[in-house]
Amino acid sequence: MKKIVLLLLLAPMVSNAQLKDLVKKASAKVTQATKTNSGLDIGAGLKEALNKGVTEQVSKLTAVDGFYKNEAVKILMPEELQKVEKTLRKMGMSNLADQGIQSLNRAAEDAVKEATPIFVSAIKNITITDAKSILFGNDNAATLYLQSSTNSALYAKFSPVVQQSIGKVGADVIWASIIKKYNSIPLVSKVNPDITDYVTNKALEGVFKMITIEEKNIRTNLNSRTSDVLKKVFALQDKK
Repeated sequence: MKKIVLLLLLAPMVSNAQLKDLVKKASAKVTQATKTNSGLDIGAGLKEALNKGVTEQVSKLTAVDGFYKNEAVKILMPEELQKVEKTLRKMGMSNLADQGIQSLNRAAEDAVKEATPIFVSAIKNITITDAKSILFGNDNAATLYLQSSTNSALYAKFSPVVQQSIGKVGADVIWASIIKKYNSIPLVSKVNPDITDYVTNKALEGVFKMITIEEKNIRTNLNSRTSDVLKKVFALQDKK
């Protein structure tokens, strides 16, 4: 980067042809920062690892009970509605509370199934600016980078899918019943939760958690490196 700044300062002292040549060489050096001396593209290896996370792990979330019976990602009542759950159970309506929790997870399962291409596209288009530090970072460094780089955009694209899935699996009807029954109880504070926002955020958390599992697997298990790119890139990590 210092070299590029110096080139710009010296620009008036060189010809246009010379300047173009120097800038071209400097740009090549910057591009080379994410590659090894052999020309191996570390960024491509990290992207493939993240994509494998979607293929191998996120796909598990799309099955029936993919969220609901996976304790690592199961969606529970929102914290602000836990009082609702306790009250319903005390009043003998545990079945309704259970249906509410199950419907949230069913909506997430359906939404992730519909939105998997969104996650694949996010990985494909991500720009990994410091590939080496990510490769040599923690077991979830690539996933955290993906999350920080794409979370807002993913939320915007994923939220409408979640809303549609909530209606598709009947979660909207169940939750309307839950809220109506709770709000009709004397002396309770009325609630009106944004279920779409809650499920969207929890589903995204689940997606990134599952991608993390596969990233760690690739980093620690040689058999999980199922392509030449994964083998070559993560072999560099093994030597650190």
